[in-house]
Amino acid sequence: MSAPSDSFDTAQVPEPKVSEREARQVAEAAREQGWRKPSFAKELFLGRFRLDLIHPHPAPPAEDVRRGEAFLATLREFCETRIDGAQIEREARIPDEVVDGLKELGAFGMKIDRKYGGLGLTQVYYNKALALVGMANASIGALLSAHQSIGVPQPLKMFGTQEQKDTFLPRLARTDISAFLLTEPDVGSDPARLATTAVRDGDDYVLDGVKLWTTNGVVADLLVVMARVPKSEGHKGGITAFVVEADSPGITVENRNAFMGLRGLENGVTRFHQVRVPAANRIGPEGAGLKIALTTLNTGRLSLPAMCVGAGKWCLKIAREWTAAREQWGKPVAHHEAVGEKISFIAATTFALEAVVDLASQMADEDRNDIRIEAALAKLYGSEMGWLMADELVQIRGGRGFETADSLAARGERAVPAEQVLRDMRINRIFEGSTEIMHLLIAREAVDAHLAVAGDIIDPDKTLSDKAKAGAQAGAFYARWLPKLVAGPGQLPNSYAEFHPKGHLDLSAHLRYVERTSRKLARSTFYAMSRWQGRMETKQGFLGRIVDIGAELFAMSAACVRAEMLRTQGEHGREAYQLADVFCRQSRIRVEELFTRLWSNTDDVDRKVVNGVLAGTYTWLEEGVIDPSGDGPWIAGATPGPSERDNVRRPIR
Repeated sequence: MSAPSDSFDTAQVPEPKVSEREARQVAEAAREQGWRKPSFAKELFLGRFRLDLIHPHPAPPAEDVRRGEAFLATLREFCETRIDGAQIEREARIPDEVVDGLKELGAFGMKIDRKYGGLGLTQVYYNKALALVGMANASIGALLSAHQSIGVPQPLKMFGTQEQKDTFLPRLARTDISAFLLTEPDVGSDPARLATTAVRDGDDYVLDGVKLWTTNGVVADLLVVMARVPKSEGHKGGITAFVVEADSPGITVENRNAFMGLRGLENGVTRFHQVRVPAANRIGPEGAGLKIALTTLNTGRLSLPAMCVGAGKWCLKIAREWTAAREQWGKPVAHHEAVGEKISFIAATTFALEAVVDLASQMADEDRNDIRIEAALAKLYGSEMGWLMADELVQIRGGRGFETADSLAARGERAVPAEQVLRDMRINRIFEGSTEIMHLLIAREAVDAHLAVAGDIIDPDKTLSDKAKAGAQAGAFYARWLPKLVAGPGQLPNSYAEFHPKGHLDLSAHLRYVERTSRKLARSTFYAMSRWQGRMETKQGFLGRIVDIGAELFAMSAACVRAEMLRTQGEHGREAYQLADVFCRQSRIRVEELFTRLWSNTDDVDRKVVNGVLAGTYTWLEEGVIDPSGDGPWIAGATPGPSERDNVRRPIR
């Protein structure tokens, strides 16, 4: 493999010098600081099980249901008759006629208000549509999601001027495709080091820089670009969001990236060189870009777990059909316990994950609750569980699970793309915030109440008088809060009795467990803060387990509430109770293991091994293999300047 050209020499890249503290300050400034509305998940982490915030399960208006179901029926017919998922996989491209057909259906305007030419669907039905089309082909789900969940429509809906909405939303609803450009070759989840600049020049800004992994960037017509405006007289500066016409002079799509999954994904590398963008295309004020991005993601993150729900439903269907047909040792493999437990896991987890996504989505539609933690938990939990379900399906299918659909068909068997779904699902643990980053993001929100009253105590920049004042405030807060963590409804045998109706399994016991465990989780968090204080933020293993426990408790709550809703509606209530019961039993085992690992783990010795690996102590262990990697820098250069490559942008018209 040849070495990259000089233009991609990382030695030429001026790396921004940002300290860890400065990076944290940038991230903290982008957070929504206040909690204007209640949050079920926030309360859960504080040891307060507010079942009243999610039960009875919120319900959509009848007209929203009618319009949503009508669109789903139309979309299903389109998926079944116009989309050839196997062709997209073979050719690594979504045919233009499929994209045009989706535009005609209005699928690119599902979340855009009808007054701008969109369909104006609710979050619930938008998610159901993504789950449907995502199983026709995951790349199409990613195309529609990137366009509407994080692309131009959502930030304009929330932060755009009326003129911007009037100008761009009608185009985005029917004809134009959008992309979101934040990541750079050496900037991922640490936006403080963002290098792309936007310099004010008269009525324009001039953009220079390189963006990586621009989903939809190869075919996009409109871009949301995050760039750093230098601070100057009259300009606050900071990371700022812009709507940019993708065919503007100076924009070059330098590469269409290829991945292990999502082979039809139009994802690229985009270079900006002296690109002029009208100041009227700036979204919000200067310096508000990251806050806009994070606020957009509060609901945008729900699209990804929605597609994981779709994958879970398909995994369950294939597992049911295959294990009934395949016999070993005189009976269908489904009746062998080792296989049966995998089927049970897929069924129960699909039920719970759909409960989580539908509940969070309906709360987003009602806008009564702050769902930033719920949406983040749904993304985290959905991506992890979705991957596990796909992996279990491959295992259930055995050698056929590892074989491609084309190969199966070529030798006369049903073309089941299990290995493709596994590959496609893998990115979900990385997309829109990796699992590790989601752990930290959710943990920060989960301990927000503690930092609000005690943060100054562990802040090294605060004076002694500030620390003393914070100590007094913290003492008063914890004097009221800690006693409430000792006892609660979870210890009363008749609590949540409506979840144990006559003739059904007992879900009330699981809700009592959630209530007790919520208080235990809050006590564990408080103990950890008392023990580690300022070093708490470095205990990422501990924080990750705290978040994972919270995710399980949220999923258990959602599953029980959904089962009760289905029972009262007369829709598979008995079966729903059974699935919720099995899921909660499985979840409780995971929770207890996570609690054990809070204090009994290998975090400290792991850190020592890591230091040894980086110091070269174990290089002898690497001997005896050949490295098949090619030459080149670990991180491609992103030096501003004119492009030296052909433009591979491919607008679909």
